[in-house]
Amino acid sequence: MAALRAAGRTSLVDSAVEQLREQLAGGEWSVGDRIPTEHDLAQQLGVGRNTVREAIRVLVHSGLLESRQGNGTFVRSTADPAAVLRGVRHAGARDVLEVRTALEAEAARLAAERRDTHDLLRLRAALTTLREEGDRDADADLAFHLAVVGATHNAAFIEVYRFFSTQVHEVLVEALGDRAMPPVDIDAHEALVAAVEAGDADDAERQARELLRIPAETVAALLDRESGTSGPDGGARS
Repeated sequence: MAALRAAGRTSLVDSAVEQLREQLAGGEWSVGDRIPTEHDLAQQLGVGRNTVREAIRVLVHSGLLESRQGNGTFVRSTADPAAVLRGVRHAGARDVLEVRTALEAEAARLAAERRDTHDLLRLRAALTTLREEGDRDADADLAFHLAVVGATHNAAFIEVYRFFSTQVHEVLVEALGDRAMPPVDIDAHEALVAAVEAGDADDAERQARELLRIPAETVAALLDRESGTSGPDGGARS
């Protein structure tokens, strides 16, 4: 194993975590490999064993490593969720919204093909809440879109969207701050539900894209006017 850089004095655990992440991402160890002992890692990192122990605990919690009592610590995954988080947070609001549109359009298509009675009841209830809570209630809007994604009956899709939707909110809040957001189009949400109820996959996808198109264009124009450019940043919520 190539020698790791010595960790600095500040945030020793964070430095150790970051260097171990780099080794995992760089292929230093493969999935299933046992990593070096705490003693060896402490020498390579230039830190104490307690620091290494804490760093390993962080990586176990994030799902990259797995501790096996009496056997050591093994690589569980080299795909770092934290790297995905950082990438999404550093992306422009418009980039993030484009990904959201792609996810929601496919979710709407699958929902129209797979929805059952329970899904339709959940969608109608979410739509009713959205109407009652007001067109600017972010939680009610998110619950509606999660109901659409839930109707796909695809566990992986649901988890990816749940994870991504949180990041979308953070990115848009950071990009737009306290500026006025375009109101949620209740009628557009109604049209999406109607398409899913009808089992029309093409129309459901079309309605999902239309639902995001107008607010996306509105906020993109707002950001472009403020920056004085036609740069790639922009975004909205629906």
